[in-house]
Amino acid sequence: MKEHNKNEKTYWPHMIIGFLFIGLTLGYWTVKHAIQMPVQEVNEYMLKYQDADMGINDILEKKQAFDKDYTIKLMNTKMMVMTDNINSKIPQPNAVTLSKGANHFSYSVTKKDGTVVSDGKVSFLLTRPHTRKDDVMIKQVSFKDGMYVTPMLDIEKPGRYTLQFRAKIDDNTVGYAEERAYLKP
Repeated sequence: MKEHNKNEKTYWPHMIIGFLFIGLTLGYWTVKHAIQMPVQEVNEYMLKYQDADMGINDILEKKQAFDKDYTIKLMNTKMMVMTDNINSKIPQPNAVTLSKGANHFSYSVTKKDGTVVSDGKVSFLLTRPHTRKDDVMIKQVSFKDGMYVTPMLDIEKPGRYTLQFRAKIDDNTVGYAEERAYLKP
């Protein structure tokens, strides 16, 4: 018979407890850091992401009805000519040049035959990509001199912006326009 040595130590219970401790510590660290990270919602179609996602078919039908009969155009703005990235095949659209301080934006909404639409329910959103903290929402843009003109907006932070415009003609006809904008430092 083989005699069992009582001086032999087994380390596997200590290893199990050590791995359990490491797993719990990493789990706590992950949750702690995930809570601290801000979650930013997008403003697609000037709606919360969940609302746009739930009603996307309805939104697209109304936009298609709008695009068939109407046109939205941003007026009186200076455009920044973007150079295309030679490593990418995706062309870069030109961006609206913003000025530091007071800015206002003018939009024309016309029928395809050129008739100006003056009785639309129009709203405007100035937003920044990846954050809603600096959003400026104008729920009713006034109609003046053949155009929908936003009030003066004070823009101080340099960087990228998005100009979003929504025109509602009736319950089944809603159009959207989105322009990239940039304020140089």
